[in-house]
Amino acid sequence: MIRRAALCFLPLAAFLAASPATAQVMDPGFAGLAGDRSAARVGDALTVLIMEASSASQSARSGSQKDTRLGGSASGGDFDESGALRLEGRYDGRGEASRSGRLMGQITVTVHEVLNNGDMVVVGEQTIAIDGERNRIRLQGRVRRADVSANNTVLSSRLADVEIAYAGHGALSRSASPGFLNRALAWLGLS
Repeated sequence: MIRRAALCFLPLAAFLAASPATAQVMDPGFAGLAGDRSAARVGDALTVLIMEASSASQSARSGSQKDTRLGGSASGGDFDESGALRLEGRYDGRGEASRSGRLMGQITVTVHEVLNNGDMVVVGEQTIAIDGERNRIRLQGRVRRADVSANNTVLSSRLADVEIAYAGHGALSRSASPGFLNRALAWLGLS
Protein backbone atom coordinates (compact mmCIF):
# COMPACT_ATOMS: atom_id res chain seq x y z
CA MET A 1 0.00 0.00 0.00
CA ILE A 2 2.81 2.40 0.87
CA ARG A 3 4.62 1.48 -2.30
CA ARG A 4 1.48 2.22 -4.39
CA ALA A 5 1.09 5.68 -2.72
CA ALA A 6 4.73 6.51 -3.44
CA LEU A 7 4.25 5.62 -7.10
CA CYS A 8 1.22 7.97 -7.28
CA PHE A 9 3.22 10.92 -5.94
CA LEU A 10 6.21 10.31 -8.18
CA PRO A 11 4.55 11.79 -11.33
CA LEU A 12 3.30 14.74 -9.28
CA ALA A 13 6.82 15.45 -7.97
CA ALA A 14 8.25 15.26 -11.50
CA PHE A 15 5.58 17.70 -12.74
CA LEU A 16 6.33 20.20 -9.98
CA ALA A 17 10.06 20.00 -10.56
CA ALA A 18 9.66 20.82 -14.25
CA SER A 19 6.91 23.45 -13.99
CA PRO A 20 7.66 27.17 -14.59
CA ALA A 21 5.93 28.07 -11.30
CA THR A 22 8.45 26.01 -9.36
CA ALA A 23 11.29 27.63 -11.28
CA GLN A 24 9.99 31.06 -10.20
CA VAL A 25 9.97 30.04 -6.54
CA MET A 26 13.59 28.92 -6.85
CA ASP A 27 14.56 32.20 -8.58
CA PRO A 28 16.41 34.59 -6.19
CA GLY A 29 14.52 37.55 -7.68
CA PHE A 30 11.11 36.01 -6.90
CA ALA A 31 9.39 37.66 -3.91
CA GLY A 32 6.16 35.64 -3.68
CA LEU A 33 2.58 36.58 -4.41
CA ALA A 34 2.42 39.58 -2.06
CA GLY A 35 5.85 41.12 -2.68
CA ASP A 36 7.62 43.01 -5.42
CA ARG A 37 10.24 41.18 -7.43
CA SER A 38 13.67 42.66 -6.80
CA ALA A 39 16.30 43.03 -9.50
CA ALA A 40 18.20 39.82 -10.15
CA ARG A 41 18.59 39.33 -13.92
CA VAL A 42 20.04 41.21 -16.84
CA GLY A 43 17.56 43.86 -17.96
CA ASP A 44 15.87 44.24 -14.54
CA ALA A 45 15.46 47.77 -13.16
CA LEU A 46 16.76 48.97 -9.81
CA THR A 47 16.53 52.42 -8.18
CA VAL A 48 19.71 53.89 -6.69
CA LEU A 49 19.30 56.57 -4.00
CA ILE A 50 22.25 58.93 -4.48
CA MET A 51 23.42 60.56 -1.26
CA GLU A 52 27.05 61.55 -1.74
CA ALA A 53 29.06 64.19 0.11
CA SER A 54 32.78 64.84 -0.07
CA SER A 55 35.14 67.50 1.18
CA ALA A 56 38.88 68.03 1.12
CA SER A 57 41.18 70.79 2.26
CA GLN A 58 44.87 71.46 2.08
CA SER A 59 47.03 74.32 3.26
CA ALA A 60 50.72 75.13 3.13
CA ARG A 61 52.82 77.99 4.45
CA SER A 62 56.47 78.77 3.99
CA GLY A 63 58.57 81.74 5.00
CA SER A 64 62.11 82.90 4.50
CA GLN A 65 64.03 85.89 5.76
CA LYS A 66 67.58 87.11 5.14
CA ASP A 67 69.34 90.20 6.44
CA THR A 68 72.91 91.15 5.45
CA ARG A 69 74.64 94.20 6.85
CA LEU A 70 77.95 95.67 5.83
CA GLY A 71 79.41 98.73 7.49
CA GLY A 72 82.65 100.56 7.75
CA SER A 73 84.22 103.82 8.79
CA ALA A 74 87.40 105.69 8.07
CA SER A 75 88.84 108.64 9.88
CA GLY A 76 92.02 110.64 9.89
CA GLY A 77 92.71 114.28 10.65
CA ASP A 78 89.87 116.35 9.31
CA PHE A 79 88.64 113.33 7.43
CA ASP A 80 85.86 111.36 9.12
CA GLU A 81 83.63 109.27 6.89
CA SER A 82 81.44 106.32 7.55
CA GLY A 83 79.27 104.22 5.34
CA ALA A 84 76.86 101.33 5.61
CA LEU A 85 75.26 98.93 3.22
CA ARG A 86 72.29 96.81 4.18
CA LEU A 87 70.67 94.11 2.09
CA GLU A 88 67.45 92.59 3.26
CA GLY A 89 65.28 89.92 1.72
CA ARG A 90 61.98 88.50 2.85
CA TYR A 91 59.61 85.91 1.44
CA ASP A 92 56.32 84.80 2.86
CA GLY A 93 54.20 82.33 0.91
CA ARG A 94 50.87 80.81 1.74
CA GLY A 95 48.59 78.51 -0.17
CA GLU A 96 45.24 77.05 0.70
CA ALA A 97 42.80 74.93 -1.24
CA SER A 98 39.48 73.49 -0.20
CA ARG A 99 36.76 71.74 -2.09
CA SER A 100 33.46 70.20 -1.15
CA GLY A 101 30.70 68.57 -3.10
CA ARG A 102 27.26 67.19 -2.42
CA LEU A 103 24.96 65.26 -4.73
CA MET A 104 21.54 63.96 -3.81
CA GLY A 105 18.95 62.36 -6.04
CA GLN A 106 17.74 59.07 -7.34
CA ILE A 107 18.15 57.28 -10.63
CA THR A 108 16.71 54.06 -11.95
CA VAL A 109 19.38 51.87 -13.50
CA THR A 110 19.35 48.61 -15.42
CA VAL A 111 21.17 45.40 -14.55
CA HIS A 112 23.81 45.17 -17.27
CA GLU A 113 25.53 41.98 -16.13
CA VAL A 114 25.24 39.38 -13.37
CA LEU A 115 28.64 38.21 -12.13
CA ASN A 116 29.50 34.65 -11.06
CA ASN A 117 29.21 35.55 -7.35
CA GLY A 118 25.70 36.98 -7.88
CA ASP A 119 26.72 40.66 -7.81
CA MET A 120 25.02 42.82 -10.42
CA VAL A 121 26.72 45.43 -12.61
CA VAL A 122 24.24 48.29 -13.01
CA VAL A 123 24.31 51.17 -15.50
CA GLY A 124 21.93 54.08 -15.93
CA GLU A 125 21.64 57.61 -17.22
CA GLN A 126 19.10 60.35 -16.62
CA THR A 127 18.78 63.72 -18.39
CA ILE A 128 16.70 66.56 -16.99
CA ALA A 129 16.02 69.70 -19.06
CA ILE A 130 14.83 72.85 -17.27
CA ASP A 131 14.63 76.22 -19.10
CA GLY A 132 17.24 75.28 -21.68
CA GLU A 133 19.64 73.89 -19.07
CA ARG A 134 20.31 70.16 -19.48
CA ASN A 135 21.60 68.24 -16.48
CA ARG A 136 22.76 64.68 -16.89
CA ILE A 137 23.41 62.05 -14.22
CA ARG A 138 25.25 58.89 -15.19
CA LEU A 139 25.86 56.01 -12.79
CA GLN A 140 27.72 52.73 -13.10
CA GLY A 141 28.65 50.32 -10.32
CA ARG A 142 28.39 46.89 -8.76
CA VAL A 143 25.72 45.96 -6.21
CA ARG A 144 25.21 42.90 -4.03
CA ARG A 145 21.74 41.38 -3.98
CA ALA A 146 21.82 41.50 -0.17
CA ASP A 147 22.06 45.32 -0.32
CA VAL A 148 18.89 45.70 -2.38
CA SER A 149 15.98 46.59 -0.08
CA ALA A 150 12.50 45.08 -0.21
CA ASN A 151 11.26 48.01 -2.32
CA ASN A 152 13.99 47.39 -4.93
CA THR A 153 16.21 50.35 -3.96
CA VAL A 154 19.84 50.57 -2.89
CA LEU A 155 21.91 53.42 -1.42
CA SER A 156 24.75 54.69 -3.60
CA SER A 157 27.11 54.21 -0.66
CA ARG A 158 26.48 50.44 -0.88
CA LEU A 159 27.71 50.20 -4.50
CA ALA A 160 31.23 48.99 -5.21
CA ASP A 161 33.40 50.36 -8.02
CA VAL A 162 30.83 53.13 -8.44
CA GLU A 163 31.23 56.00 -10.86
CA ILE A 164 28.74 58.85 -10.63
CA ALA A 165 28.97 61.74 -13.09
CA TYR A 166 26.85 64.88 -12.94
CA ALA A 167 27.17 67.49 -15.67
CA GLY A 168 25.16 70.51 -16.75
CA HIS A 169 25.04 72.13 -20.19
CA GLY A 170 23.35 75.38 -21.06
CA ALA A 171 23.46 79.14 -20.54
CA LEU A 172 23.73 78.89 -16.76
CA SER A 173 26.66 76.47 -16.93
CA ARG A 174 28.43 78.65 -19.50
CA SER A 175 28.02 81.81 -17.40
CA ALA A 176 29.49 80.08 -14.33
CA SER A 177 32.71 79.12 -16.11
CA PRO A 178 35.51 81.63 -16.86
CA GLY A 179 35.75 83.11 -20.34
CA PHE A 180 38.42 82.44 -22.94
CA LEU A 181 40.54 85.49 -22.03
CA ASN A 182 40.53 84.59 -18.30
CA ARG A 183 41.49 81.00 -19.07
CA ALA A 184 44.32 82.16 -21.38
CA LEU A 185 45.68 84.57 -18.77
CA ALA A 186 45.52 81.86 -16.10
CA TRP A 187 47.34 79.45 -18.39
CA LEU A 188 50.09 82.05 -18.89
CA GLY A 189 50.23 82.63 -15.12
CA LEU A 190 49.13 86.26 -15.44
CA SER A 191 45.93 86.15 -13.42
